Amino acid sequence: MSEKWDQSYDVVVVGSGAGGLTAALTAQAKGLSVLVVEKSDKYGGTSAVSGGGIWIPCNDQMEGLGCPDSYVEARQYLDILTEGEVDSERLDAYIHRAKEMVTFLRERFNVRFRSIPIYPDYFPHKPGGKPGFRTMEPENFYADQLGEEYANQRPPYPATLLMGRMAMNQVDAHALLCKDKGWVWLFLKVMWNYWTDFSWRRKSKIDRRMTLGQAMVGSLRKAMLDHDVPLWLNTGLTDLIEQGGRVAGVRVSRNGQSMNIEARHGVVLASGGFEANQAMREKYLPAPTDTRWSVAPGINHGDGINAGLKLGAATRFMHLTWGCPSAVLTGGGPATGMFVERAAPGCMMVNSQGQRFVNEAGPYTEVVYSIYEDHQKTGGSVPCWLICDARFRKKFPLGPIMPAQLQPDRAIPKEWENEVYYKADSLPELAAKIGVDADGLLAQTARLNAMAERGVDEEFHKGENVFDRYYGDPTHKPNPCLGKIEKGPFYALRVTPGELGTKGGLDADARARVVREDGSVIDGLYAVGNCSAAVMGKTYAGPGSTLGPAMAFAYLAVEDIAENASSANRAHAA
Repeated sequence: MSEKWDQSYDVVVVGSGAGGLTAALTAQAKGLSVLVVEKSDKYGGTSAVSGGGIWIPCNDQMEGLGCPDSYVEARQYLDILTEGEVDSERLDAYIHRAKEMVTFLRERFNVRFRSIPIYPDYFPHKPGGKPGFRTMEPENFYADQLGEEYANQRPPYPATLLMGRMAMNQVDAHALLCKDKGWVWLFLKVMWNYWTDFSWRRKSKIDRRMTLGQAMVGSLRKAMLDHDVPLWLNTGLTDLIEQGGRVAGVRVSRNGQSMNIEARHGVVLASGGFEANQAMREKYLPAPTDTRWSVAPGINHGDGINAGLKLGAATRFMHLTWGCPSAVLTGGGPATGMFVERAAPGCMMVNSQGQRFVNEAGPYTEVVYSIYEDHQKTGGSVPCWLICDARFRKKFPLGPIMPAQLQPDRAIPKEWENEVYYKADSLPELAAKIGVDADGLLAQTARLNAMAERGVDEEFHKGENVFDRYYGDPTHKPNPCLGKIEKGPFYALRVTPGELGTKGGLDADARARVVREDGSVIDGLYAVGNCSAAVMGKTYAGPGSTLGPAMAFAYLAVEDIAENASSANRAHAA
């Protein structure tokens, strides 16, 4: 039966995160008409509240910055991390073509990224790993360039802004948190630029300067506006439409009205994972699991994945997440991801027996894996606890709580005490409040303090590689990540195994074409980002390993669509 189409385009993109917007711009550059549909009332998806980094091996800035890269090194590194679980052609496509995507966005649309020299791979000690440079961050962007469309962009999390208002990029944030040389002047400069921007202050409390995921999404959206690429908000995918053995379009609900949109040459699913879908979490993810633990904004329910499953698509890695330890806040909303404080000296993560079970400074996905592994053994790691003392509390953040020198205890929301964090004058008293074995906690603290004195973590090797030390305290000797816990009052932060998003999804090939269990291609259907099975497999190669592949495979998907469209046009002309 032939469908009646309400609108018709060459390409329809489902989802408005970095992958979806990159797909749309690539289609425009290839001369294809394209529509982006977004279920939410805001565009940008999870990308807009992310760090905005993209992990691009062999990017064209590395050699000039003094750190040349090669295919051999990048492939060796990814082979070790993915352990043969990811298709070789997909790895090759990513290593060879991701850098091309970055160049394309810069030269065609003025969407710019810069290599970060000091932001290491997550496993820099592994063969092929690098101490920096592979991760790129978006160049600063200014909100007024979006005009009225700025109001439709998903806003940043307050925790990514200085004092909830002032933007920091990755380089700024590291300098301020670690008090690098010149940090005071940097702090004053950020404050001055913000408070003297009088015209913008009348419009918004949030900085005109956009950084991180805000800059990435803002610059991509600006390019779409400049080239009249349409984006429909409040338009959710309800089904994929097949005709003649191929995906020919999508059925959507736009402001409550059902519409059929033809996609003459292809549909690109960039609709995110399923972290906000409790039923799917319970079906696929390790137990226990809870949507409240997620750091993501609560908008991804697996719509694209489920639509693909109806057509017989294969899935992979559905049990995996881009894990991140998190602190759940009272009153709802996304949990706060714990990226920084774990690496600082003077803290430790313990289970209900009061025992450490992980290198706290390790990559966040690895920490979540360790939480579940320990919970299977002891039953006492979900939740677990970040323990610290008054010295740590003064200098470093504690989940959603800023350092005491900026946010003293009296300024913390009262409803957070004995829910989000706990405080006591002694470790035994603290242990009683949080239900942790006091003798175990005291013994573990004594071991930690002895190791901190020597500067060597004999249990979990905290601080032994450059990634661990990235957010360590360079003024703390002998180990910037290992310090004593001895000065009361003492604090405990409740830690849950959260995530930035799920990483399992529709299985796709090196051109992002969705495939069935037998390896055959579902014609006309492509998947990128977190609705597709991660090219990283179970691992996380470095900062930006989520967004980098989402954008690279979006670029490759539309390249394939354009080639097929050109072939079809030639055949029709003949």
